[in-house]
Amino acid sequence: MARRSLGNRQARRVGLVDRYAQRRAGLKRAIRHPDTDPAAREEAVRRLARLPRDSSPVRLRSRDQIDGRPRGVLTRFGLSRLRFRELALRGELPGIRKASW
Repeated sequence: MARRSLGNRQARRVGLVDRYAQRRAGLKRAIRHPDTDPAAREEAVRRLARLPRDSSPVRLRSRDQIDGRPRGVLTRFGLSRLRFRELALRGELPGIRKASW
């Protein structure tokens, strides 16, 4: 069980990523485009650096949606491996059953 503050921090980061996504994408496009003149590229780099650090999607962490566990998260289900197993064995995940061969 993760601390509640870590979940709140993650939620704040998700909001920042959403808010600055278009601006960040535009700046990165200008930086990467081969026809951009060096002065404009330099200005785009400076403007990108001025954006909030937490607005970068790289800083997001995939967490279990139920208890916030940061490790062993199965992206397809949004659950940690432990929570996934627990719910699957109880039959609470439709279409999931234990393998046997």
